[in-house]
Amino acid sequence: MGSLPLVWWLVASVCFIFSLGGLSRHETSRRGNLFGMIGMALAIIAAFCFKLFPAHAPGHDEAHGVEILSTGSLILLLATIGIGGVIGSILAKRVEMTQMPELVAILHSFVGLAAVLVGLANFCNMYGGGEGAEYVIHLLEIGAGIFIGGITFTGSVVAWGKLNGKFTSKPLVIPNRHLANLAMLLTCLVLILLVIWVNWWIAFFFLIIIMLISFVLGAHLVLAIGGADMPVVVSMLNSYSGWAAAAVGFMLPNDLLIVTGALVGSSGAILSYIMCRAMNRSFISVILGGFGGESSVAGSGDDGPKTYHTTNVEETAEWLVNSDEVIIIPGYGMAVAQAQHPIREICELLQKRGVLARFAIHPVAGRLPGHMNVLLAEANVPYDIVLEMEEINEDFCNTGTVLVIGANDIVNPGAQDDPSSPIFGMPVLECWKAQHVVILKRSMATGYSGVDNPLFYKENSSMLFGDAKSSIDGVLNALRGMA
Repeated sequence: MGSLPLVWWLVASVCFIFSLGGLSRHETSRRGNLFGMIGMALAIIAAFCFKLFPAHAPGHDEAHGVEILSTGSLILLLATIGIGGVIGSILAKRVEMTQMPELVAILHSFVGLAAVLVGLANFCNMYGGGEGAEYVIHLLEIGAGIFIGGITFTGSVVAWGKLNGKFTSKPLVIPNRHLANLAMLLTCLVLILLVIWVNWWIAFFFLIIIMLISFVLGAHLVLAIGGADMPVVVSMLNSYSGWAAAAVGFMLPNDLLIVTGALVGSSGAILSYIMCRAMNRSFISVILGGFGGESSVAGSGDDGPKTYHTTNVEETAEWLVNSDEVIIIPGYGMAVAQAQHPIREICELLQKRGVLARFAIHPVAGRLPGHMNVLLAEANVPYDIVLEMEEINEDFCNTGTVLVIGANDIVNPGAQDDPSSPIFGMPVLECWKAQHVVILKRSMATGYSGVDNPLFYKENSSMLFGDAKSSIDGVLNALRGMA
């Protein structure tokens, strides 16, 4: 075999780089996914070859001889790959697009748990101790890997629970929570250093303590973050999982895991930073506890009861066809209702009538970065009419009708003019500047952050209650009847 598996690892690393580059744009996203699949296939094949021919594996010590994989181990390895492949295929086919954020979150937890287990297994293989700088560095790698992996594991599980409704979206606020987090962090750092100086059994005990504390810390960090910040949390956990994978790469040693983990970790961190900037929030403020702990309730306060206007599908259709420009703002409600396909048909009908119909995407719309873009791409909506917030915000004042489909916090004017609002300062889509605003919702309930929306009570806003799919189908039928 020679060094061929090493070449495959190099090619796999390049494929992963091309994959990230392709996924950065709508037009090249399919190609990016293809590069990712090729890279992963090559990585698995190379790892398999290193098990069959360990003399060629990176970090192999010739002094310890070559241990050819036994038949039993080979069968176990093939069975593991087969079981994982079958489970992954089933999940990919069964999971709805609305469940993608939960799936991504729970997959991050797998990476974190793998880092913890690999770290403990590596330490067990070191039974009897060692000496020298290499031994000390390896102990530090194991401690750091277990710590990062533990935070990623429980943090991702809690994120999964928040996204699918198992846990409340409101942040968990306990007294002196920041001091508690700091105490847990410092305790783990001290224990990681102490692992170097104590005997094997005490070191193993310290690693178990580090694992348990990191589990608590990861869960508490995400529990303290409000629902409106969950898209940032998902990208943050993506970064954590990358660094956990890199830590595993250092422990094994595995150059491909180091490269891949660094790519995922750095790209996740950059994405988190970009999303925080889009929300006018600092990354530290999100980590220390997101907004969404307070909510305002319609009909209360000094202003007295609030009134809102309602509309129907026929009136909405008339506003749409009589507008020169129409902007559609999708939110998580569109994802739940799977209304993207009839919305595309509405756009096509409006364009045939000479109406400029476009989509406005907020960076944190939905429960996952790029969630709305993926849904619209699935419905074959042309990329050139799907615009980001900064590209389209100035056009609302010239727009005849805006359709807000299941969105709430991203169109909340309180973020601009209400200093008491928990989301004050967050950039939002300024849809209230249009002539007509139609909001499709099931009820007047608040959004995921638990914050009431003054948009619902403006004079040019009308509520179209009901399931988004049924409402959009009704508007589509009304438009067809006008042909």
